[in-house]
Amino acid sequence: MRLDDMIILRKLCTTCWLLLFALLITATVYWPGLSGGWLFDDYPNIVDNSGVQPHEISVPAIWRAALSSPASEFKRPLASLSFAVNYLIGGLDPWTWKLFNLVTHLLNGVLVFLLARALIQAIDLPDRSHPTSTARAVQAGKDWQLAREGWLAVLIAAGWMLLPINLTSVLYVVQREESLANVFVLLGLLCYMTGRRRMLHIGATESHFSESVSTQEHESRSTEAAQTSASRKDPALGGLWLCCASLILCTSMGLMFKETAVMLPLYAFLIEWIVFRLKTSLTNRAKTDRRIAALFVFMLLLPLIVGSIWLLPRVLSPAGWATHSFNPGTRLLSEARILCDYLVWTLFPLPHNLSFYHDEFMASTGLLSPWTTLAGILCLAVLVALMFTLRRKQPLLALGIALYLGCHLLTGTILPLELVYEHRNYFASFGLLLAVVPLLAAMPTEMRASAHKSATPLPTWLLRALLACLVFWWAASTANTAYAWGDPLRLAQELASRAPDSPRAQYELGRTYIIYSHYDPASPYTQLAYAPLERAAALPQSSILPQQALIFMNSRMGLPLKAQWWDSLIAKLGARPPGVQDESSLVALVECAREGACSLPSDRMVKAFETALAHPTPRLEATYSDYAWNVLDDHALGLQMIEAAVQGAPSEPAYQVTMIRMLTAQGQRQEAIKALDRLRLFNTGGRLDGQLDELSNRLDLH
Repeated sequence: MRLDDMIILRKLCTTCWLLLFALLITATVYWPGLSGGWLFDDYPNIVDNSGVQPHEISVPAIWRAALSSPASEFKRPLASLSFAVNYLIGGLDPWTWKLFNLVTHLLNGVLVFLLARALIQAIDLPDRSHPTSTARAVQAGKDWQLAREGWLAVLIAAGWMLLPINLTSVLYVVQREESLANVFVLLGLLCYMTGRRRMLHIGATESHFSESVSTQEHESRSTEAAQTSASRKDPALGGLWLCCASLILCTSMGLMFKETAVMLPLYAFLIEWIVFRLKTSLTNRAKTDRRIAALFVFMLLLPLIVGSIWLLPRVLSPAGWATHSFNPGTRLLSEARILCDYLVWTLFPLPHNLSFYHDEFMASTGLLSPWTTLAGILCLAVLVALMFTLRRKQPLLALGIALYLGCHLLTGTILPLELVYEHRNYFASFGLLLAVVPLLAAMPTEMRASAHKSATPLPTWLLRALLACLVFWWAASTANTAYAWGDPLRLAQELASRAPDSPRAQYELGRTYIIYSHYDPASPYTQLAYAPLERAAALPQSSILPQQALIFMNSRMGLPLKAQWWDSLIAKLGARPPGVQDESSLVALVECAREGACSLPSDRMVKAFETALAHPTPRLEATYSDYAWNVLDDHALGLQMIEAAVQGAPSEPAYQVTMIRMLTAQGQRQEAIKALDRLRLFNTGGRLDGQLDELSNRLDLH
C-alpha cells in the first residue's frame, strides 16, 4: 500500500471513529426516554388498534395489519407492519417500540453523514479545466479536503441527531412513520448523488487529476482515457439508471411509511439545480443534460400536475376545513410565522418552544393580525432571495435554505392539516444544518487557511466557539427533555408547564392523574386531576376531551356529575363541527356506558349526539348506533345510524360488519346476505376471513 493511500485510510478511520462517538452520545442522550409510555396519537394508531396486534403470523394477519391505519387514506402499510412486528416481539411494552425508533434515528444519522459528505465533496470539486498545481500540492490539497469533508459531515450528522426538535420522531412512537419514511428519502438522495457522479465521471477524473503534473500530461491522459472508455460500456448510462431507480423505488417505498416521502424528487431537483446544474460534464458547464431534465419532468412535474388536480377539489371544499379554525388563506398567512418559528426552534431552542402540543397557536387573520405575520413573510422572502443570489457563491448555504423551504411545501401550505407539529422538521432541520454548520465551522476549502477569506466578518475562533456552544446546548436540551419523556407523569407535568394555555397539554396532565389514581376517590391524584381538566375545559379553543374526562372520572368513581360539565360539552358540540377528538370523547363515554362502568344520564347523552349530528360524520353515526343499540335498547335507531355510517364510508369494513349483525338480529336475512356479499369485496388477502365466517354462521350459510 502506498503512503498516500495509508494517509487517506487513516483519515477515513478517524472520521468513522468520530461518527461512532456521535452515535454513542446520541444513544446516551436518548436512553432515559425509552422507559416512557404511550402518548396522544399512539392510542388510535397502536394501543387501541387491534389490527397491529396480531396473535399469529399469517397472510390475513399481515394484510389486516397493513391496512389498519386510521391516520391516512393511503394506510401507510409498511409503518403499520412495523408496529405489528414490534407487537409480536414485545407486546405493548413501549420500551421496545421506542428502542426501534432510536435505532432508526441512528441509522438516519449515518445516512445524513453520508449525504452531507457527498454534497460537500460535489461542491468542493476543483475546476478541471485549469489544472495548474503540482502533484505534491494536489495531493496535499486532497488530504486536507478529505479531512475537511469528514469533519463537516460528522458535525452536521451529530448536530442533526442531537437537535431537540427531532426528539418527537424518536420518543413519540407513532412518528416512526416520519423517521422510516426519511430512511428512504435519504437513501434515495444518496443513490441519486452517486448516479450523477458516475454520469459526470467524477471518480475517474479525480483520480486522474491527482496524478497529473502539467496541463499537457492531463490533456494527453484525458485523450487516452476517452479512447479507452469508448471501447467499453458508457459509465454514464449506469449512472442514469441509478438516478432513475433511486427516485422511483425510494419514493415508492417511503410513501408506504408516510406521504412526506413524496418530496424526494423535489429534494433531488434542488440538489441538481444548485450542485450539478443539469451539466453533462465537469468541463462543459453550458450544455444541459436532457436526460436529467426529462427525468424530473416525469418524476416531479407530471406528479405535481396530477396531484394538484386530485387535491384541489378537496382543498377548495368548505367541508375539508369545517373542523379547523382557519381557512386556506389564513393558513398560508399563519405558516409564514410558523416556518420562522421552526427555524428559531431548530437552531436556538428554548424549553417553552418545544412543548409538543401547539394547539394554543392562534391563526393569523391578516398581515398585521398579528404583526409577526408580515414579519414572517418578509423573512421568508429574504430566505428565497438568498437561495437564488448565493446559489453559485455559497452553494451549501443556498441548498440548505432550499431544502428547508422545500420540505415545508407539503405540510406548510394549503392542505387542511393542523398548523404546527415539531416532527415536520425531521428532514427540514438537515437543510438548516447544511447551511449553518459549514459557516460556523469556518473550514476553508484549501489547506492554506491564511489565503481563505471567511464568508462572515467574525473571527474564526468565535464562529467555532458558537458552533460548539450550540451543539452542547442541543445535546443538553434533548437530554433534559428525554429524561422527562422517561416517565408519563413527569412528561405530562413538564409539557403542561411548557404550554400552560394548551388545552391538550392540560388535558393530558389531568388524564395522567386519573390513571395514577386508579379511580380511587381517596387517592391524592384524584384531587390533582380536577384543576388541569377544568382549566382545559375553560379554554375556548379546546375540544370536549376535558369535559369527557371529568364526566368519565366521576362516573367511574360514583361521584356526582356537575351540570356545567354537560352544558359545556353540549355547547361546544353545537358551536362548531365535531373534530376527531370530539368523536373520540363520545366513543369513550359510549364504551364506558356499554360496559356498565359508567352510569350516564341518557337524556344528556342523546342531546350530545343530536347536537353533534348537526354535522354528521360516519364515525359519529356509528358511535350513536352503538349507544342506541346497546345502551338505549333502541334497535331501530341503532340500525338507522349504522346504515347512515355505511353510506358515508362504504369502504370501512367495520361499519358493514356491525350493520350485518344488526340486520341479522332484526330478522332481515336477505338484506344481510346482500350486505355480506358486498363485504366480501373488501377481503383483501383474507384479512376479513374470521369476520366473514362468523357472519356466515349467523346467517346459516355454511
